[in-house]
Parts: sequence; C-alpha cells; structure tokens
Amino acid sequence: MKLHDLSPAKGSRRPRKRLGRGPGSGTGKTSGRGHKGQKSRAGYSRRLGFEGGQMPLVRRVPKRGFTNIFRKEYAIVNLRDLADLEGEVTPEILVERGLMRPGRTLKILGDGEIGAALQVKAHRFSRSAREKIEAAGGSCEELSQ
Repeated sequence: MKLHDLSPAKGSRRPRKRLGRGPGSGTGKTSGRGHKGQKSRAGYSRRLGFEGGQMPLVRRVPKRGFTNIFRKEYAIVNLRDLADLEGEVTPEILVERGLMRPGRTLKILGDGEIGAALQVKAHRFSRSAREKIEAAGGSCEELSQ
C-alpha cells in the first residue's frame, strides 16, 4: 500500500449539504434556518453569555473580592527538591534542573529534609527552611529582588 492508495473508510465521509438550491433539494427556501427571527438572519453570531435579552448571569451576580496589585509571585521550591544537590544552590542551577522557571523570584520552603551542608541563595526563605538548612551545617543568603 502506498500513500496514493489511502482513502477514508467506506461511509465515513458524506458530501456537504448544499443549502438554498430550490425546493427539490429539501434544503431550499429557508435553508434549514426555520422561519424569521434573529437566528435566521445572515451574520448572526450570539455573544458569549447572551441569554436572549434577559439580564445575563454575569451581571445578575454581585461582584466580589479584588486583585491585589502589590502581590508578589514566588517560584516555590521545597527542601526535599534540594536533597540531591551539593555545594552552592542558586536560582540559575534550579532553572537548569527544571525546578523553576527563569526570571522568577525564588522562595525556599521547609517541606522535607536535607542531609548535606548547602549554601542556598534565594530571594526568600521560610523560617523552617532556614532552620533546617543551618542545622545541616549550610548557609542561607537572601538575594535582592
């Protein structure tokens, strides 16, 4: 079998419906759109959330909450993810290892244990992470943001 021999399975494809081609075709006159009304007109396309002129749900429900424009997003890395690393740990090394994305601010959290003494450089540390790193003989250095 070659590429030019390939064809769809028998009965899996059917010809497209030719609309508005007279009464004999079965889809003449209104072309399957029914009679009159908004949906029968050319160019009709319903807006997302449109409910036929009724007040839409998104406007009936009250607004709630707000977005804090001063919020800082951190790339979170836990101590268990640092357990197999040695020596100095920087954001660049974590990006290479696929533990965080480049250009993010890094925060180290204290979930898990580490055995080796690591020199960890990050933008923020949780209290438990700092305690565990220093208890293992390592050091924590905060980078400026």
